[in-house]
Amino acid sequence: MTTSRIITAAVLAIATGLALPAAQAQNAVVNGIKRTDLMKQDLSVPGREAIQVRIDFAPGAAFPNHTHPGEEIIYVIEGTLEYRVEGKPPVTLNAGDVLFIPAGTIHAAKNAGSGNAAELATYIVEKGKPPLTLTK
Repeated sequence: MTTSRIITAAVLAIATGLALPAAQAQNAVVNGIKRTDLMKQDLSVPGREAIQVRIDFAPGAAFPNHTHPGEEIIYVIEGTLEYRVEGKPPVTLNAGDVLFIPAGTIHAAKNAGSGNAAELATYIVEKGKPPLTLTK
């Protein structure tokens, strides 16, 4: 198996963690990224749900280009993370900073610091759709 196929398989394992029960998703650490499901709740807006996860990045870890079927609100809990959002210059955020990513916008994230980094990601997404789609 080539390195790119191994990385793709690892990323898919993490991505599908959003759809797994919290107990299973909490144990998934792939390529230095750990996703911990915190909450999934129907909203008062028909067809929408909120999903909240903590994402921990080991030094140098990166999550490739992807989209969500709804908005993402990011709060950096610790460390330094660099985000690449389609149509905008890269932005580097530190603990306490926030970022809004519009629905369907291609974006990626990586740990830009020398220590661990973590974010709290809140997704307001269309219910029943995969919460994450990898893109090129």
